Formats: sequence, C-alpha cells, structure tokens
Amino acid sequence: MQNSFLKFSKEKSGRVAFMGGSITEGGGWRDSVCAHLQHKFPDTKFEFINAGISSTGSTPGAFRLKDDVLAKGAIDLFFEEAAVNDRTNGFNDVAQIRGMEGIIRHMRLSNPNADIIMMHCVDPDKIKDYNDGRVPNEISNHEKVAEQYKANTVNWAKEVTDRINAKEFTWKDDFKDLHPSPFGHKIYAGSLNQFLDAAYALASKETEIKSHTIPDMLDPFSYAGGYYASINLASSLKGWKVIDRWKPSDGAGTRKQYVNIPALVAETPGDAMKLKFEGSAVGICIASGPDAGIIEYSIDGKEFQSVDLFTQWSGGLHLPWYIMLNDELKNKKHTLQIRMSSENNKKSKGHACRILHFLVNE
Repeated sequence: MQNSFLKFSKEKSGRVAFMGGSITEGGGWRDSVCAHLQHKFPDTKFEFINAGISSTGSTPGAFRLKDDVLAKGAIDLFFEEAAVNDRTNGFNDVAQIRGMEGIIRHMRLSNPNADIIMMHCVDPDKIKDYNDGRVPNEISNHEKVAEQYKANTVNWAKEVTDRINAKEFTWKDDFKDLHPSPFGHKIYAGSLNQFLDAAYALASKETEIKSHTIPDMLDPFSYAGGYYASINLASSLKGWKVIDRWKPSDGAGTRKQYVNIPALVAETPGDAMKLKFEGSAVGICIASGPDAGIIEYSIDGKEFQSVDLFTQWSGGLHLPWYIMLNDELKNKKHTLQIRMSSENNKKSKGHACRILHFLVNE
C-alpha cells in the first residue's frame, strides 16, 4: 500500500475508485471509508469515484471498467467487490477468474502504481459454506487472482461468520441481509478502516513509489482487454433498430445506469444482424425484461447456437445482463451473426433483445 500512501501524503492528491454491485453503490461503508481517508490525509485533494452498479459482478466489471473507472484518469487506490453477485448471477469458476483477473490486470496495466483492495462481502450461502468447513468458491477464485497480482484482500464474509459464531451479534437481528443494515455497514467500514490504518502505518516507512509487477496471466482468456463496443458497429440490420434513449414502457423496473442510453432493439422472430470485431471474446450486455426472447448466434459461419435471454428476475425488472457468447476465440478478426428465434421462454411475454453494449476482449 506504499504507493497510495506516498501519493496521498506527499503529493497531496488522490483518485480513489470503488467498483462492485449494489453493496458498493448504496454507500454506507463506502462513505465511511471516504471520510476516513479524508480525515487521515486532511490536506489531500481526493476524487472519489463510485462505480458500484446493482446486479453486476466480475464479468460485467471487466467490460465496464474502461468506461466507468479508467476513463476518469489514473487510479491510485482501487476497491473491488464481486463475491456476492458472482454467485447470485451464476457465473462459474472459470468466468469468476476470467472476470476478476480481467479487472485487476486491466487496472494494473492502466497504472502499474495502483494499489488494490479486494473485499469479499457476506451472504447466507457464504456463512453456510464456512460453517460447513468450506471456503466459498467465488472467494477462493478471487483469492487466486489476488495472490497472483499481490492485491490486498479483506474477507468480510469470514469475519462476519466468525463474529456471529462468537455471539457478538446475529444475522437476523443485527446484520439482517446481504444488503447490510446500517449496523452491517459499520462492521464493513470498521474492518476496512482498521486495515487501512495498519497498512499505512507500514507504508509510512517507505520513501518511493514503486510499480507493481505485472505477472503472467492465470488464464490466457481472462478479460484484461475487455471493453464496450458500440452498438453502431452492427451491420446488415434486418428488423433491428437503434433507439437513441431507450427506456421501458411496460412499467417494469430498471437500473438507472442502463436506461436513457442507446439500445439496439429487435422484437420479432427472424430479426437479424451482424457484427465484425477483433479479439478473443465477444458477448452482449442487454436489458433483460418481461418480454426477453431467445437469440440464435453464429461466429465465423459456424453452427448457430441459442441463448435464452429471460432470467429469474426478468418478470419485473429490465435487468442488466452480461452474456458471453464465446470467450476462447483466436485473437483475430471475426464476424458474429445474431437472429431472433421463433421460440421463447414460457414465462416471457415476447421475443425482444435489447443490446446496450457489445462486449469485446482485445
């Protein structure tokens, strides 16, 4: 942590970014940490970036990092959490490593001096895992990335489990939910602020900023070059149309970051399009609502495969949903074809696909 300490204490400036899901976006612990840093370095001019977005984990983070964080300038201290949503959203072990390594490696490639703290939030599944003698898969996977890149980690899930078992407080009456009560946010903030105090006490003995080593990749297909490719790159449109400021008209909920932005929309079976891209992975970021359909896709003329866009939350929410179509391609030019299927999920009201971003890994 010496680099951010020296930047804050000697240069009197600092850019601090927080990325994660709703637990980060909502404030609470994050606001407390910002106040703690400002109190610890009273003469430092801080820029704090809240890049938390509800429902997003490590794969979304890897592709939105460039626009939502790195576009703001060089990051000195980066906080990242994804352990809750990586399980909730059903990302497998491979995707959890590719997503988290994508975030951490991309951050370090953008600024080798960046200090990183990864936090593992708690939920009932993680408490059960620890009490059954298991480390939760997503925490184990994220820790592999942290070890590879020598990033700091704070395991809130383990701490909360241990303190509940020690009868310091209860889940039901005190912490209450994976979206913590104010009491829970204080637990998170207290732990993280204590970590910062200890880390910066050690760092105070250092005199110069030193770039972090960027190691070999854990997985050569990790999303370290992930970015949003514009929907305007789509071609050969049949039935698809661009809506400049899309928002739902059916009364279903949304996430504020994914409305009133351009969307490439198809609503009829047979609607088709193409995308030419260059890289090792391609996917789509969609708004998956009550009328989400099924797409059929082909890459480089291979056999079409189908993906059901309707999620367990789609009945009442236009959920931002990140779908990787292929993430083990040769790193060269490719052509993606997408068409709407005549079939749909029995719970869906239509055949819609609303693409907000194409996902490409360079």
